[in-house]
Amino acid sequence: MDIEKGIAKDLETIQKKDAQKWFQQLIQKGEYVGELFSINYENAKVQIHDNERQKVGGIPSLSFLVATRVDPDNDNIDFKAEDASFILLRVMDAAQLPNSSEAERIRVETAQRVSGDTDTHWDGDGIMDTKTRVYLGYAGVQCRIIGTFFLDAPNEENGNGRLHLKFGSDLSNFYPNRGLKVYKPNGDALTLIVNYTDPSNLQEHIEKYGTAESVKLGYIRYASTNRKFQDIDDVPVNIYPADLLSQKSALFGMTRTGKSNTTKIIAKSVYELRYPTKSEDNALRIGQIVFDPNGEYANENAQDKDGNDNPNALKNIWEIGDGANKSDEVVTYGITEHPNDPDRILMLLNFYTDDNLQIGKEIIDSILADDSTIYMRNFQQVVFEAPDPGDRSALTRHNRRVLAYRAVLARAGFQVPANLQPNTRGLFNRDLLNAMQNSQSANAPEYQSAAQIFSNQNPTWGQLANAFEALDKFIRDRQSGYQAFETAYVNRPNGSGERWADEDLKKIIGLFQYPNGTRKIGIAAEQHSADTGEDYAEDIYRHLVAGKLVIIDQSSGEPELNKSSANRIMTKIFRENQRQFIQGATDIPEILVYIEEAHNILPAGSDLDLSDIWVRTAKEGAKYRIGMVYATQEVSSIQRNILRNTANWFIAHLNNTDETKELCKYYDFADFEPSIRRAQDKGFLRVKTLSNPFVISVQVDKFEVTA
Repeated sequence: MDIEKGIAKDLETIQKKDAQKWFQQLIQKGEYVGELFSINYENAKVQIHDNERQKVGGIPSLSFLVATRVDPDNDNIDFKAEDASFILLRVMDAAQLPNSSEAERIRVETAQRVSGDTDTHWDGDGIMDTKTRVYLGYAGVQCRIIGTFFLDAPNEENGNGRLHLKFGSDLSNFYPNRGLKVYKPNGDALTLIVNYTDPSNLQEHIEKYGTAESVKLGYIRYASTNRKFQDIDDVPVNIYPADLLSQKSALFGMTRTGKSNTTKIIAKSVYELRYPTKSEDNALRIGQIVFDPNGEYANENAQDKDGNDNPNALKNIWEIGDGANKSDEVVTYGITEHPNDPDRILMLLNFYTDDNLQIGKEIIDSILADDSTIYMRNFQQVVFEAPDPGDRSALTRHNRRVLAYRAVLARAGFQVPANLQPNTRGLFNRDLLNAMQNSQSANAPEYQSAAQIFSNQNPTWGQLANAFEALDKFIRDRQSGYQAFETAYVNRPNGSGERWADEDLKKIIGLFQYPNGTRKIGIAAEQHSADTGEDYAEDIYRHLVAGKLVIIDQSSGEPELNKSSANRIMTKIFRENQRQFIQGATDIPEILVYIEEAHNILPAGSDLDLSDIWVRTAKEGAKYRIGMVYATQEVSSIQRNILRNTANWFIAHLNNTDETKELCKYYDFADFEPSIRRAQDKGFLRVKTLSNPFVISVQVDKFEVTA
């Protein structure tokens, strides 16, 4: 035998041993349940006898079965043969056998013989003979074909022909007249099946993130009736935290069904990537931000504590690290202070400072985005852009608008910084003030008072607000004399031809004529602080770039404030990462955004506005390395463009067909629709992740801070 043939012979021997090893792992002869007798590309029917059903602990609805012709004890398995595979099945319901009608007739007649006797069952000894009992013990089970497991040697051309387990999400061929043995996988076999991931996916994780580490999510669970003798309670289900990065992940379910607990486990798994357990994995610091509308992640509450009364809030996750400092790992923000969180950073902005003028204005605009009144729409159109310092006229107009806007803020209840004094010098035309002083209108006393205030170089903010209110009235009053002043102003020699009062100024001071004008703006005062000059959105982004976990406690804010602040922060994250992508940066920071009660922040299901920052993040976030995890009670409450771009799904109990039918549009959740609607068990989820090729039913572990 020459060397080449010898190598081929050795490789064939190795592959046969590999094939036998794989099939012995996956096929447990002791878990035999029956025979596959009918099959097509989508469904299969299995005949199972009561004896086999009882021996394996029952056949729960939605449980996994495997069908194959391979004998795992055979040491001469050719992995290239068509039969060298097994079909993964999911139990859906009972199926009729050809003799079902006859069997039912016998059962009914036998049951009639013991009717009224509470001490005897119709299948008991002396009532039904053994042969008939065995005959009636056969029943059909309807199964959905999930896919095919088979063996492959992907590196055979390179001389490494070791076999890998592969999975295809369909059935490539079938023979209706060829019988297949059916087994119920348990223990190690089931663990391998439910945690299967294509090796190419893991290699992609390693190449992109330097890690392919998985973490335990919970245990396999088939049904709400989860009895111990079914032998599946100790089969772990794992997820890959890297699946969540740069992807959209959804958590749906009614209140108190385990969404928040699952969110905490996900956040913990991503956080722990900084402490790799395998020497070949890289330490990976991922910036995570949680929008927490109920304060359940930022604060301790009764449901977080374990049996020993130990704190288990997500904010304490830093304790996992080796002597890590909380301030270096977890940062909490909030509108108000919290007695149990002295390190909390107040998420406030000084609306008066030059740097924050436009930012504060955008917050107000966002809060009042749904206000359809004309004067508020006009106000929202005003933008504070610094003019060319060399353009004296433009600078004067800008400063006048800023002064008027600050007067609006003062009237609206925004506390004025102690060192901010109003200055009217050079902002009000002398001819205008004279026209106000000499007005013959019935409102002349009001105009004269305003002219005196504008002439004063250091009036109070309250006086200025009154003066601007009078100025707005003066401009609108046809009897005031303003029209004559404006005509002379526009036609003055060497003038620019512009009106004295530009449109933006009119839109600002126009608020004063409406009783609710400044009151509406006052809603945003909760986000203002006269004692700070920093922009919290900038600070939060820096924390995320550093790989920290940031929790935004929104429990004390109004819904409009929470939404506007979330929009600002998300816009900052999106634009910064987008900017780095456009500039060709190779180290764009990975950021994962968690949105609790997502229906309060994300656009509604019927909203088709593709310019919304959340929709843009859902559609474009992957290339900018922004992932999104959103949780809510209703599938239909989320805009369809976001749903269509969601890769990871965690589904708890939903209580109506409208929601479950919406869910059925995605992956194979249609198989689970009745179970999702019926089973209300806390933490009982159906999970589909990027690396998992099919949906798995899981009892999710309870979150604990400890590793």
